[in-house]
Amino acid sequence: MKTSSVKNLGSALLLFTLAAPASAHTALGTAYSFIDGFTHPWFGIDHLLVMLAVGLWSSAQAGKILGSIPLSFLLMMTAGAGLHFAGFTLLAAEQWVALSVPVFGMIVWRNFHASTAWAIGLLAVFALSHGYVHALEIDAGVDQAGYALGFLLATALLHGLGIVTGLLGVKTVNVVRISFGLVCTVVGVVLLTG
Repeated sequence: MKTSSVKNLGSALLLFTLAAPASAHTALGTAYSFIDGFTHPWFGIDHLLVMLAVGLWSSAQAGKILGSIPLSFLLMMTAGAGLHFAGFTLLAAEQWVALSVPVFGMIVWRNFHASTAWAIGLLAVFALSHGYVHALEIDAGVDQAGYALGFLLATALLHGLGIVTGLLGVKTVNVVRISFGLVCTVVGVVLLTG
């Protein structure tokens, strides 16, 4: 990993530790069904930005990693939801979700390339939090599986939208990548600082 990339990531982590607790997850209300799960990611600014960023980042990677980034995110989101359903507590989950916005914004903005192992490790931390926070919104006794399938499908579609956008012409992609990355970073910092 390049020294400047380590410094950028270190700066983001420092921001995270200094920030006041933030509730970045902008829920629409209590979730009950597949439709609620499917629509939620489109209206939660934190989730929407991160999922598009994950797709854009995937499209910039070479070879097999293109598909492994979104698939890993979906699997780890499922694991995060499973932690909640199993009764585990994931500390500072909201803060990790908030931190994911500027981190992925900087990744897209700087067109950061990583090894498969490093990329999946980074994704795992944030995806667990996203899945866990989504699962917190599901009331006991309602259609938990339907809601989870809905938000996983919406997440996959957002990843796909980011990937398709990233596969457009080089000039268009560079403008989108830089603009989107900057917006994502700024929104993330706002979420973190509350």
